[in-house]
Amino acid sequence: MNDLFTHMETAPAVSAPSIASSAMFAELSISNWTARKLDKRATKETTDANNASSDAGSFHKKLLSSPELDAVQKHISNTRANVHYRLTMPWSDMGVRLLPTAIFADYYKEITEAETEFYRLVDVFGQAYTWAQAQAQARLGNLFSSDDYPSTEIVLAKFRFRHSQTPIPDVGDFRLDIGAQAQESLRQQYAKFYTDQLNSAMGDVWQRTYKSLAHMSEKLDYVGKEDKKTFRDTLVENVREMLGLLTKFNVTGDQRMENMRVRLEDAMLGVSADALREDDSFRIDTKTKVDAILKTMNW
Repeated sequence: MNDLFTHMETAPAVSAPSIASSAMFAELSISNWTARKLDKRATKETTDANNASSDAGSFHKKLLSSPELDAVQKHISNTRANVHYRLTMPWSDMGVRLLPTAIFADYYKEITEAETEFYRLVDVFGQAYTWAQAQAQARLGNLFSSDDYPSTEIVLAKFRFRHSQTPIPDVGDFRLDIGAQAQESLRQQYAKFYTDQLNSAMGDVWQRTYKSLAHMSEKLDYVGKEDKKTFRDTLVENVREMLGLLTKFNVTGDQRMENMRVRLEDAMLGVSADALREDDSFRIDTKTKVDAILKTMNW
């Protein structure tokens, strides 16, 4: 599993078809107050006490021990991983992701629900902030400084949840007041960027599918062995979710990806975690089918 993608075929290359009608750009920006601050005095005292240079390390204070703030930060991580990244595909280094139109309704529902929950959790934290600050004074001792703690209003203003979905410009859509030669150069540059990013996005789908199947194959590989491997119900659920996403993520209409989806759908027919645990023959058959699909994704 460590070299999971070493022998994995890259996603089928695409030649920049227009996907303006089958996908859009999605951006997510969430900011919050970290409740951490560099303490220059404590840093200097620590380095001096250990005869260390000033750049040897730094001391950051955790200003609050707040389960309410922890809940906000956990929700942020969960939203990014299990909503935004799960339902979109990579596009650029600037944080823009590709959102297939076929999955827009699901994405919008989940991201707006996450936004509502975010502000609910922030409000809970706001109500607990004054008490948490009072507790911090006893917890930090001489490291405590009231200057480290803004007012409740200022702290809450640091929490922001923004999401947007925008159309994808067509490769040839350059309406700029520049010369024809410059316009053609820009078109060529964008066409290459567009193709490269689209290949990267499809490659991400390929890798996610491969990873979920390889994990299932590894977990089912214990027939005839002394120790049975344990696995959770999510082993099957994750593959089924990927199966559901394959059609929606296939924004280029790639036939090889569709063929793989059809084979995977057949392999997962009637498969459940309980059935795999209880029936050795069924487990062997399922693993054989999964392995056959994995081979089609290998060199």
